[in-house]
Amino acid sequence: MQRIGGGLNTEVPFDARTAYIRHSVVVRVTHWINAAAFVGLVVSGIAILLAHPRLYWGETGGVGTPSIIDLPLPFMLTGQSGWGRSLHFLSAWVCVLNGLLYVAYGVLTRHFGRNLLPAISDPRRPAEELQTYNLAQRLTYLAVVFILFPIMIWTGLAMSPAITSVFPAIVTLLSGQQSARTLHFVGADLLAIFLGIHVAMVCLTGFRTHMRAMLTGRAGKEPYAQSS
Repeated sequence: MQRIGGGLNTEVPFDARTAYIRHSVVVRVTHWINAAAFVGLVVSGIAILLAHPRLYWGETGGVGTPSIIDLPLPFMLTGQSGWGRSLHFLSAWVCVLNGLLYVAYGVLTRHFGRNLLPAISDPRRPAEELQTYNLAQRLTYLAVVFILFPIMIWTGLAMSPAITSVFPAIVTLLSGQQSARTLHFVGADLLAIFLGIHVAMVCLTGFRTHMRAMLTGRAGKEPYAQSS
């Protein structure tokens, strides 16, 4: 039996005659746009943190005020984070608009229902019989898409004076802009951990197979087609 999603070292010999479409064009394009935007967010986020590597809780915080976390980073870019903020703002909006496209596509085409929403029988089925992701992967992706990303968007908007002047509730519910910044940092760390695990699993479970599927849309033989 061919396996592409269950265990380690699951490279599947590619055969164009038996290949099937695993990822649609929209899924592939939004995936790579999101990957590029995430790189921009990480680079610019590091620059912003280097400008002031301290986290606070409440409405205000700055040099000379008590912090709740002092990050082990040097003050390297003090007063020079303008490019970082501009890149962060641009990358964030690319990520948001791209994410809205992905969510709209997933709802309209039932992509979430087919590939991400766990079925009642999933816990009792071996991983190699699942068409796409196993139960843990499905729950993780759903949590990232529908919980962690919305929190990141909320806390990001809560740090914008222009937005909060129109919708003050989004920051008051978080106890202030510095609280939003701290929660945003925690969410970013969780996303970075998710990305690290995601990349590690891609490498461990068949790098060429997964990359081929995400670049061309095509994977090898059907997940539970019998081999000759």
